Parts: sequence; structure tokens; C-alpha cells
Amino acid sequence: MALDSPEGGAAGIIVSAAPSDLSPEGRQPAAIGPWQLALRRLRRNYVTLFFLALLVILVLMCLLAPVYSAHIAGVGPNTNNITGTVSVNGTQQNIVSLSGVPIGPTWGAHYLLGADTNGRDLAVRLLYGGRTSLLIGAVATAVIMILGTLVGLLAGYFRGVVDFILRPLMELIWSFPVVILGVALGTALALGGIGPVKGNSLFIPAFIIGVVYVPYLGKPIRGEVLRLREQDFIDAARVQGMGPWRIMFSEILPNVSTTIIVFLPLILANSILLEAYLSFLGAGVQAPNASWGTLISDGLTYIQTTPTYSLIPGAMLVLTVLSVNVVGDGVRDALDPRAQVRVRN
Repeated sequence: MALDSPEGGAAGIIVSAAPSDLSPEGRQPAAIGPWQLALRRLRRNYVTLFFLALLVILVLMCLLAPVYSAHIAGVGPNTNNITGTVSVNGTQQNIVSLSGVPIGPTWGAHYLLGADTNGRDLAVRLLYGGRTSLLIGAVATAVIMILGTLVGLLAGYFRGVVDFILRPLMELIWSFPVVILGVALGTALALGGIGPVKGNSLFIPAFIIGVVYVPYLGKPIRGEVLRLREQDFIDAARVQGMGPWRIMFSEILPNVSTTIIVFLPLILANSILLEAYLSFLGAGVQAPNASWGTLISDGLTYIQTTPTYSLIPGAMLVLTVLSVNVVGDGVRDALDPRAQVRVRN
């Protein structure tokens, strides 16, 4: 583009107006959405990817517990074998000694990690216990996500009487330490159950954990909804004739989805950890079912003679919770709109 001089002649200055964001071929890079951008950030976070792979391995190991039990160990998770023997380095050893001490790790196909006081294979019970812990954590997380989101939406959008009822209930649950409240509810419900659900059902600890952690999601969602309901796009939706329920689920809920996704790994990790607490204290998973918490509790008696009895399920619990937390942090960083990433096609 040529600029004219004040005298009317050409100044001879040429200015290039080519956009700086064009590619070498002269094409502007294609725009990408926020979810694609978050995925690119996540793929470049190698620590998160490592712990994600570790989490997948741990979950697959627990899911394949029936295969290991049937085709390798040859026993079930609740198969007692107090008087049996097992071959270790060519010699036969009692699975449970005459003094009642269980055998330690054989590092073989049978009784890989040793046995418990009833002669049950600890490796099999470890994998089945992992299935139990992950199942309870997943069900509890689903309960928390559904109830917490619904309570937060209702209290934040309708306010008034609805908020006056729901907010004090969340504050009441919030005021109790989660372990103490969980033990109290678990002890009470383990005796009588909930209606047709018996006290030894796995649904009992999942329900308890779900109720205990509802305020930890409901309160942040309520705060987000209180802010969003005053925005212009909500007023525009009301002017268009949308009802309250349609506004909540079609306009507000998509805008709080990022908050829900960020809280999901944190809630899952806390649910698995709280289940271990409750089972360790006898208020969670009931016999004969196994979980990582019950295995740690059972192994404390033999912590000096057979430390692997409780250390191995403890290590599995730590690795699982750590992996979930690291993956959650990576997802949060990837969804952060302030994060910087170089976009390349």
C-alpha cells in the first residue's frame, strides 16, 4: 500500500499489511474449540499421561481378577484352606501353621502373596478387593455427581425457600468430619440395612460416601449458578419463554460442566480413600467381601512377621489414589482458559 506525501505525490513508502498469524503457505490456521485445545494440552503433559497409564493398568488388573482366580491361582476369593499345603521351592509347606500363622509370599502361581488366617489366597483377595473398592468409589462418585449437581442447581437458581431448605442441610453435613459421620452411618446401616438392601451389601458404603460428600460438590455448584443466573444470556432465555427447568439444564448446566469435570477425579479419589477408612474401621465392606481397607486391617496383626499382608494392599491404594489425583490435576490444567499452548497444525 503506497502512502501519498503532503504535496500530493507518492511518498514511495510501501507498507506490508500481511497478517502475522498466517502460515508459510499464506493460509490462516483453522480454529479449534476449547475441548480440542484442552486435549492438546493434556497430550503434552507427560506426567499426567504416565499416571493415567498406571491407573488404567491398576483398573485392568482388578477387572481381570476372575481370570487370575480361575486360571492361575485356582482358588476363589473366599475359598478357605486352613489345613492345605503349597509347594515352595520343591518343599511342601502348610498354608496356615499349627500356631495359626499364615504363610508369607511364595512368589509362585499359587499363593503369590501368601495367605490370610483362613488360608485364602491374598493375591486373589487383593484383586477382588480392588474391584470392590473401585466399584464402591465409582458408584459413590456417580451418586455425588448427580445429587450434588441437582442440589446446587436447585438451590442456586430458585433461591428463596428452596435455598433456605437445601443450604442448611449441606452446611449440617459439611460441619461433621467425613470419617466420623461415615463411621456413624456405616455402623447404624450395617445392622439394619436400608429397606430391602441388607447391611452387608456393597451399596451401603457407596450410599454413605455419596451422602457425606454431596456438599463438597453442591456448594461450589450453587455458587456458580448464583453467578450465572444474573448473566445476560439467562435474561435472554427468560425473554424467549424458556421455563426454569429448561434454563437450568440447557443454559446453566453446560456452563458449569467444567467445574463438574474438575471435581470428578477429586471426588473419586476421596471416595476410594473414605471407603478404605470405613472398611479399616469395620464400618464399610463387611465379611466375607474383601476390600483394600479390610485387607490392611487384617494384616496389622502380622505386620512384624508378614509385612506384605498389609503393605501390598496399602501400596495399591496409595498408587490408585495418587494416580487419580495427578490425572485430575492434569485435566484441571488442561481446562484452564488461562493456560498457554502453542497451536500447530
